[in-house]
Amino acid sequence: MISPLLANIYLHWFDRVFHSKQGPAQWANAALVRYADDFVVLARHLGKRIETFISEKLEKWLGLRVNRAKSRIVKLRTAQERLEFLGYQIGLAADLRTRAHCYWRLEPSAKALRAELDKLRAMTAARYSLIPLPELIGRLNRHLKGWANYYRLGHPRATFRQVNQYVRRRLYRLLRRRSQRPWKVPAHLSPYYYFQQLGLIYL
Repeated sequence: MISPLLANIYLHWFDRVFHSKQGPAQWANAALVRYADDFVVLARHLGKRIETFISEKLEKWLGLRVNRAKSRIVKLRTAQERLEFLGYQIGLAADLRTRAHCYWRLEPSAKALRAELDKLRAMTAARYSLIPLPELIGRLNRHLKGWANYYRLGHPRATFRQVNQYVRRRLYRLLRRRSQRPWKVPAHLSPYYYFQQLGLIYL
């Protein structure tokens, strides 16, 4: 695809002017985080001056068009506000021990989790019922390792737990669908340990 390459060529110059002596990096102590044609501007105060600078440089100077439907200002001052970028979300979260203090929490976004569960549902659909279970688990493991490597930063534990539970439920349902009699986990094992013994990795 040529679009990301063109975006990098154009926005390279936006990077340069943003961090120049006349740019917001100097007079507003702002930071620019960019990936291809997506970027986030971080500043203590995102006022009209920064907005005007961004729109003028992108649209008038570079001739690009800003997608204002996907652009918004997020004020990360409460636990309800979240900034989503590249599948992650960042925001304030209450300290689990005292609930009196907050810390910055980085974790997979709700949208990224929904997309992952949809992918796992497709990978364990009824049409794969005839695939040997070790082979299917091998496919799941390869996918889960790649997904977990990307989302390992920050605080992904709660999201990983949801993914683990969902995979077990899907495999359990798949096995019940295969059997003419109601399938059950061996009496001496829980579903967690049964699928673990078959090689399923847990995030």
